[in-house]
Amino acid sequence: ESVAGTSGQAAHHRGGGSTLVGKRGRRIREEQRRQIGKRSISHQQDPLPSRTKAKAAIAGVMNKRPREDEPSSSQKRQFGAGGGYGEQEGYSEERISAQRVADHYSARSNQTLEERENSPIIHLKKLNNWIKSVLVQLYARPGDCVLDLACGKGGDLIKWDKAKVGYYVGVDIAEGSIKDCMTRYNGDSDQQRRKKFSFPARLICADCYETRLDEYLREDAPFDICSCQFAMHYSWSTEARARQALANISALLRPGGTFIGTMPDANVIIKRLRESEGMEFGNSVYCITFGEEYTEKKFPASRPFGIKYKFHLEDAVDCPEWVVPFHLFKLLAEEVMI
Repeated sequence: ESVAGTSGQAAHHRGGGSTLVGKRGRRIREEQRRQIGKRSISHQQDPLPSRTKAKAAIAGVMNKRPREDEPSSSQKRQFGAGGGYGEQEGYSEERISAQRVADHYSARSNQTLEERENSPIIHLKKLNNWIKSVLVQLYARPGDCVLDLACGKGGDLIKWDKAKVGYYVGVDIAEGSIKDCMTRYNGDSDQQRRKKFSFPARLICADCYETRLDEYLREDAPFDICSCQFAMHYSWSTEARARQALANISALLRPGGTFIGTMPDANVIIKRLRESEGMEFGNSVYCITFGEEYTEKKFPASRPFGIKYKFHLEDAVDCPEWVVPFHLFKLLAEEVMI
């Protein structure tokens, strides 16, 4: 039931839970889709401060546990980040970093098929796409309502279409990526990519690690499946952002719904750092660099958030990222009922 990424690790939530709620659930979903109608794709700019992507290492699935004391929809919409992390004012540095990530991905243009095939990391891109395809095909059901966090330029739209999902909402911090995703959905100028998708969709530009998404998606929720591919580690700059990311997923998934995602393997990153002579390691196509504050290469368990490094991947990524201790990610997910 678990899906392993390139590190051979998997993240399967031990709480279990179904991926569909039976005939009654299907009737509810069908009724919601009738109310939604054949909605054309839209681009909604988040009026709040908008400020979210990178390599495969851990892939897996978590099921939101059905509970007898599950909050009602109105109660769930009041669910915030919580956690006693204090005021947001001290996080200006993290917001600047988040904006750097957004600017980086907004500036990247969609590649033609020829450019893609000539990329120095084409095999890595194909591996990453295979990992995502496996997750989508295993856990998405026909007619599912999908929430895609950090959807980027819409590279996974075809995967969701093959899974025959019923409705799609994509959220991304980068406005340029959202516009490219809209173009891809509506049919872009590359005739080889032109495709009509079978599901209605909605796109929102927002920082899903800082914005309360339930305030914008009341009419769309609950979702059957939520996906966050190669992006959850961008939330780990502070505890507040990590909690808000998971709070959004918990508030918007239906009971028994499924969360799938991928993120870098913190154990591999730290191991490679400690094996290197300096503060960076890599090869001809990628480089990971840690700051001088980590010269001793020690990472206290009491400070698991904000462990930043710079990640460069040729023809793909050049921005800050954060280490995510996976055992802590699972504990935090359990705390917010995923």
